[in-house]
Amino acid sequence: MIKNVNTQRLVEEFVSLTKIASPSRQEKKFAAYMKDQLSALGFTIETDRAGEAIYGNVGNIIATLPGTKNGEPLMFCCHMDTVMPCENIRPIVDDDVIHTDGTTILSGDDKGGIAAILEAVRQIREQGMPYGPIQVVLTIGEEIGMYGSKNLDYSKIKAHKAIILDADGPLGNIVVRGPAKDVIEVAVKGRTAHAGMYPEQGISAIQVAAHAIDQMKLLRIDSDTTANLGTITGGTATNIVAEQVHIVAEARSLSNEKLAAQSLHMQACFENAAQVFGASAEVQIQRSYDAFHLAADIPIVAQCIAAMRSLELEPKLVSTGGGSDCNVFNARGIIAVDIAIGMTKVHTCEESIKISDLEMAVQLVIEIIKNN
Repeated sequence: MIKNVNTQRLVEEFVSLTKIASPSRQEKKFAAYMKDQLSALGFTIETDRAGEAIYGNVGNIIATLPGTKNGEPLMFCCHMDTVMPCENIRPIVDDDVIHTDGTTILSGDDKGGIAAILEAVRQIREQGMPYGPIQVVLTIGEEIGMYGSKNLDYSKIKAHKAIILDADGPLGNIVVRGPAKDVIEVAVKGRTAHAGMYPEQGISAIQVAAHAIDQMKLLRIDSDTTANLGTITGGTATNIVAEQVHIVAEARSLSNEKLAAQSLHMQACFENAAQVFGASAEVQIQRSYDAFHLAADIPIVAQCIAAMRSLELEPKLVSTGGGSDCNVFNARGIIAVDIAIGMTKVHTCEESIKISDLEMAVQLVIEIIKNN
């Protein structure tokens, strides 16, 4: 097997990417760097207005490279934003592992994927490999709710299939199933009173919420479904019966039907508790993203499986409990899979990635392009 990777260039590129801070809504500096890199590779660059929708400082990058052979356009996607802390990242190359000094994240999520795409395209052009049309989409605001892909200018997207390099776990993992998610906001309103002199005249919103929560199925519901209370705020002082409580919760499920049932169950718990105590509960349920489930014989899944086997990787079709741009693209009719590139302990200061995994990710992208 020919090793289509310039390892030194790949590592230097990845390190350069990690050193450019790009927290959500503040991706402009990183986007400018990426535009230069992609332009140098022959891509035509467009930027949409998604940033305006989320009060960010830049939009999504949509880069298009005409093919040297006929073929169906293929999209590769990564997100540009990272979680915090991402300022002053100091990557350390330690034999085969790249990690930080422990004070920040590494931002391999998702700059490992971006580095792999850049090196893969450089290789196919330098070696004169034929390739079909390629689009690279780099999204903003993924870490805070996939807002880049939700607000992407889809009129600029020519591809009907996409590969996202944003999954954790070992190389060979192909995410073909992901959950839908509801965000549930609840405003419980009771009645205020002096807690020491006239407590019987009050209705404690905190007590109402506690009663509701006590009746509620939470955390792991079944193999497909989870639910969690994220934040609870309310009350003003110990000597005042709490008039209001605000709760933000979520529910997720690989089954849209199970998700609807769980969300309605949580709503009913709050409404029933409010009725018991003579309070009120206003519940709003908002779908954040839909579930997706792709079969092994769908062309883009089959392409990934074939590419992995040609590189002696063992493909593994997996489901995830998290959301990604993959959910959004599939809902918009772009058949998308999320593949792992070896990221470990993402979103922590212990994050790391192996150079050998980055090399394999490059080869995997090349193999997919070659056979598209």
